[in-house]
Amino acid sequence: MIYLDYQATTPLAPEAREAMLPWLGGPEGVGFANPHSPHRPGRGAAAIVEVAREQVAALLPPGGRVVFTSGATEAINLALFGSGARRLAVSAVEHAAVLDAARAIDPGVTMLPVDSAGLVDPQAAIPGGTGLVAVMQVNNEIGTIQPVEALARTAHHAGALFLCDAVQGAGKITPPVAADFIAVSGHKLYGPKGIGALWIRDGIDIQPLIHGGGQEQGLRSGTLSPALCAGFGAAAALAERRMEEDAAHVETLWARAREILSRWTLNGSAAHRWRGNLNLRLDGVDVARLMSDLRDVAFSAGSACASGSGRPSHVLKALGLSDGQAKSSIRLGFGRYTDLREIEDACARIDAAAAAQGV
Repeated sequence: MIYLDYQATTPLAPEAREAMLPWLGGPEGVGFANPHSPHRPGRGAAAIVEVAREQVAALLPPGGRVVFTSGATEAINLALFGSGARRLAVSAVEHAAVLDAARAIDPGVTMLPVDSAGLVDPQAAIPGGTGLVAVMQVNNEIGTIQPVEALARTAHHAGALFLCDAVQGAGKITPPVAADFIAVSGHKLYGPKGIGALWIRDGIDIQPLIHGGGQEQGLRSGTLSPALCAGFGAAAALAERRMEEDAAHVETLWARAREILSRWTLNGSAAHRWRGNLNLRLDGVDVARLMSDLRDVAFSAGSACASGSGRPSHVLKALGLSDGQAKSSIRLGFGRYTDLREIEDACARIDAAAAAQGV
């Protein structure tokens, strides 16, 4: 199997797995202890949680705190609902976690449009009375990198807070230093599934979504998993060390894939994007048949969260693509553990399978 779906989830880094193992211990050890218990094993578990918190925080701007959550979806909901904002503005290409939560709060939420390259205008008009603006750093479907620093300044000028979904950018590019909230996810940066975090700028008070024991600084009740925290922290520390190396590797893979799939049209900006996301279209291709013909190549026809819906991608539609163009698009995601030969083999086979359709 050639795995090219890194936007859906990344492979677990061996270093993250090793960091988790001691905290999955059975009854003969103490790694299973509750990190919120006051005894010695509990304090040991709590210590590893705080190490992980520091490791994740190192990927994010100074001047804020990290709150562990079950993933980025919870982190986004915590920021949106917890902020108390009642009028919202979000980009038209946000992940469903932002779009659906924003509509639940504000049915008339302002949608900030994107241009044909998938980019929001840095000077986008923010309606008066807007309490929070949300724009993602790197789009999960097309890989475009938004001008989030400028957008945060625009939001602040309008008197609004700024939330950045940095799930696809964390550990890969510079964090959005002007944001007030940043959501990240463990399994998108080679860590485990089931854990994420919300970074909250110092001085900003929010209300919890989950009530109970008051854990996580009173913002997220529930028992933390030291194993998941340890894995997330180790993955974050590894990403920080390897950021330049990973980016260079991805650049090599991108260039080779573009060379092989030269007749396919790129969706989204060629310049302002994370190179580990290659979203392409070939008008007339039957993507469902393509995926069926290449069952040992794991790639996507869109985001994992929307797959199987049968609807054209809202992100591709926001770029101005027709339903047919959106449905003739594929997403290839690759990264640290992708081999150049895998890219060459997969892309050649994808192109050949499309040609076999007469496209």
